[in-house]
Amino acid sequence: MERRKVGILGATGMVGQRFIQLLSNHPWFEIAWLAASDRSAGKTYGDACKWKLDTPLPAKIAAMTVQPNVPEGCVGELPKIIFAALDADIARELEPKFAAAGCAVISNSSAFRMVEDVPLVVPEVNADHLEMIESQSWRKQSGGYIVTNPNCCAIGLVMALKPLEERFGIESLFVSTMQAVSGAGYPGVASLDILGNVVPYIKNEEEKLQEEVNKLLGSLRGGRFEMLDAKVSAHCNRVPVEDGHTECVSIKFRKKATREEVLAAWSEFNPLLGQHLHLAPEQPVEYDAAVDRPQPRLDRMRGHGMAATVGRLRECSLLDWKFVVLSHNTIRGAAGAAVLNAEVLARLGKLDKLGVAKPAASVAVTA
Repeated sequence: MERRKVGILGATGMVGQRFIQLLSNHPWFEIAWLAASDRSAGKTYGDACKWKLDTPLPAKIAAMTVQPNVPEGCVGELPKIIFAALDADIARELEPKFAAAGCAVISNSSAFRMVEDVPLVVPEVNADHLEMIESQSWRKQSGGYIVTNPNCCAIGLVMALKPLEERFGIESLFVSTMQAVSGAGYPGVASLDILGNVVPYIKNEEEKLQEEVNKLLGSLRGGRFEMLDAKVSAHCNRVPVEDGHTECVSIKFRKKATREEVLAAWSEFNPLLGQHLHLAPEQPVEYDAAVDRPQPRLDRMRGHGMAATVGRLRECSLLDWKFVVLSHNTIRGAAGAAVLNAEVLARLGKLDKLGVAKPAASVAVTA
């Protein structure tokens, strides 16, 4: 596939850095444009960014000039594929402007996840929801659109849930999360608040997890999303772990299932097999039979950080079954999820019909 030029909004933040790490040697995409806030715009990326990842900042990227976070007035041609790593309030203002300018906005923000005509997508779970972009006003007017990926905890959870929902149906779900500090961005949680501690509150996290699960596992019928009819209760906690979100899950099925049937559902689940997507893990859900796994330090990089690891499957005295699921929150849970969405969009031809960039003011920006 010919490499396509892409841009990154919010390029200096932690998720923006993950985008750069994952895209720098990507065979399908080439970073051609970086944008950040006014305090970074006009500087080279190397001067504007405090690089925090465990791989070197590519020299070519370090030399690029950071552009303002707006589509109009950019230096050079605006790429038609934009990966967005913005805070929700900023995304709510800026992402529609890029969609209106004819760009495919592939967003990691929560701003538009629950909007009626915006797909909230994990490709292994609900790639068919991507068809909803054709209903967006931006798509009709300029060719642009917005696609979102879920909350970092929802992604690993629904990967484990999807094969179970398909075979047994889900009636109710209880989940308690232990979320890594990198999920709070940089500098994140103050060290005196998190070291030797657990913080049993993350703003809006429980609400996001509960509603996003039902949209992700719901269906697309007659051009509308139908939410999964299941009760979901979540407790979200911040713990002193660098990367990797761990979730303890108890689940009640609509149809009884044996242990062997549950394990088979996970092992046989591979809906992207044969599509040759660069970031798709060979096995999206891996089961570890050890009594003390999964663990963030040992298992977060399975599938190059893109797989969900499950373990400790056992009967639940309140519901039916309980287990633990782990996923890497800034790779699978953020930048990697968006890049995989872009790969699926490329396979579907949804990156071929993007419009000519226009000043945002000339096109309506409401969904």
